[in-house]
Amino acid sequence: MLEAGMRAPAFTLPDKEGAPVSLSDFAGKRVVLYFYPKDNTPGCTRQACAFAAAYEAFKTLDAVVIGVSRDSAASHQKFADKHGLPFILLSDPELTAIQAYGVWQEKKLYGKVTMGVVRTTYVIGPDGVIEKVMPKVKPDTNAEEVLSYLREGR
Repeated sequence: MLEAGMRAPAFTLPDKEGAPVSLSDFAGKRVVLYFYPKDNTPGCTRQACAFAAAYEAFKTLDAVVIGVSRDSAASHQKFADKHGLPFILLSDPELTAIQAYGVWQEKKLYGKVTMGVVRTTYVIGPDGVIEKVMPKVKPDTNAEEVLSYLREGR
């Protein structure tokens, strides 16, 4: 897992329309980069809807919200349309950013060990350096915790 003070790994991934989006596109802005396991699952839907509900607050703080999962661009499009998600969703089926950010880890469910995305949020500063790492976040409180951090850090 990456730590605060480290340079955020660069990436270019397709958004829900299939257009390439790079971290460098947001140089000079704060980026809230959150990794989640799967579109349209209960926890991921609650987390995405919480970010959507707080979207205007993020905009007033000049922060860009980006969600990343292994789902396809088409899945992201359906997810965004169904729940009215106004922020960027990126598709990473090859695990490019997911592995670069250290969120592809062993997970245990009912005693079974599998590999998967561990719900993690990074706040990246305007200079491309990681300001804050929030590992194993809770879907219901993550957006508000990030907002609190951004408000205090100004």
